Amino acid sequence: MATAVSVRGLVKSYAGRRAVDELSFDVPVGTVFGLLGPNGAGKTTTVECVEGFRRPDAGRVRVLGLEPRRDRPALSERVGVMLQEGGVWPAATPAETMRLFARLHERAEDPDELLERVGLRRRRATRYRSLSGGEKQRLNLALALVGRPELVVLDEPTAGMDPRARHVAWDLVRQLRERGTTVLLTTHAMEEAERLADRVALIDGGRLLACDTPSALVAGAAPRRLLVTTPAPVDDRALSAAVGASVRPDGQGRWLVDAGPDAIPRVAAWFAEQGLPLTGVSAVGGLEDVFLRLTGQGAGR
Repeated sequence: MATAVSVRGLVKSYAGRRAVDELSFDVPVGTVFGLLGPNGAGKTTTVECVEGFRRPDAGRVRVLGLEPRRDRPALSERVGVMLQEGGVWPAATPAETMRLFARLHERAEDPDELLERVGLRRRRATRYRSLSGGEKQRLNLALALVGRPELVVLDEPTAGMDPRARHVAWDLVRQLRERGTTVLLTTHAMEEAERLADRVALIDGGRLLACDTPSALVAGAAPRRLLVTTPAPVDDRALSAAVGASVRPDGQGRWLVDAGPDAIPRVAAWFAEQGLPLTGVSAVGGLEDVFLRLTGQGAGR
């Protein structure tokens, strides 16, 4: 398969500290590739080198066969970039900004249609400075897509978005893949990567921990969480104390317990003692569990 992005031995340091340390990976054409890790892992520095905004200290980066800094003019029409800070003029509206950016591209998307797709039609005449953080993120996403790029680089695209807006963004990423666009996605949200990415690279401290398909990575990890289903309200602190592990809602009426299958009897016993109905409890795995295992972090991280 052809390669859209190739990174080999990338090194970038700040004040003597390596933010990216001998990092290597390939992004196949027409796929969604997730660059995953916690805040400070080196994700943003890596994509800034891919975008040509930063010069690597060592190593090689190629984007669509070109060198990002030297060949930036040739790549500008072929690569769409969504930054964590969009740099939009505060007094401009989404409609004005989209029309301006559309004029910079020969085969641009329809600005109004794209605003509709990201859920900003009703806010099209609102000043940028008056948009919420999530709305600004959605506008920045639309700006990255307006030129119909071959490659889209999305740096933490759903940060600050509410659940509904996040799903809108996820649907847009899936549509990009369906039409053959390559997506390089950085995120520290493991669920986001599991839902969207064809391949993922897990990094921490600027170093590559693993690179494979999400299913392959998850298949090799033992479950370290329990999914608890109940129609009753749950005192998460009391359940946490009884089980000896962190307990949190998943936002879908269920509860995640950061413990392995051996904690199932303690969960069941607590529900019985409280007289609460327990619809189900099962061990689940995921990329977060893989990451915790690879970094040696505790389940409560």
